[in-house]
Amino acid sequence: MDDRDALIALWETMRFPLGELERRLTEFQVVVSENGEILGAIGIRLAGKHGQIHSEAYTDFALADILRETLWKRIQSVAGNHGLVRVWTLETAPFWPRCEFVPATAAELEKLPEAWRDSGANWLTLKLREDIEEVVNLDQEFAMFMEAEKQRSRQMMDQAKMLKWLATLLALGLFLAVIGIGIWMFMKNPSILGR
Repeated sequence: MDDRDALIALWETMRFPLGELERRLTEFQVVVSENGEILGAIGIRLAGKHGQIHSEAYTDFALADILRETLWKRIQSVAGNHGLVRVWTLETAPFWPRCEFVPATAAELEKLPEAWRDSGANWLTLKLREDIEEVVNLDQEFAMFMEAEKQRSRQMMDQAKMLKWLATLLALGLFLAVIGIGIWMFMKNPSILGR
């Protein structure tokens, strides 16, 4: 809050929407000079496990990359403290791709928080870590798949046992039929044994 007036002045020079940013003042990280002047500021808006870097502003753009280094370290700290899994930005400075931000793929854009989807199409993103919930969901899906496969294997084994039992019963029936026919033939014609 101490930096409010200086931030507003900086945002005015950048022609940012003052009313919107003033309501979100606590999102901003600032770099100040030794005499307390704001040299640069950048916002990080949070939505669940995602963070959006936005509204970077500098009093002297010759110092922008140096100041971005400091601000990026602070953003990483905020991201770690809040357990973020991905950071997004529409900022276009070459600094961000050097920090491993890449253009978002269609699959990644599906993970973009709903509130930010109207902001533009040229998102850069950086995956900070695996989303444990996604990993757990994949593990659960794999476990369900394995259980279904085990159940299918059990059914096949049960069918194989049934077929084996049926084949044994059929063989026994055939054996008894052959013995019965032999006995019947012997009874009808006892001379078969070669008298």
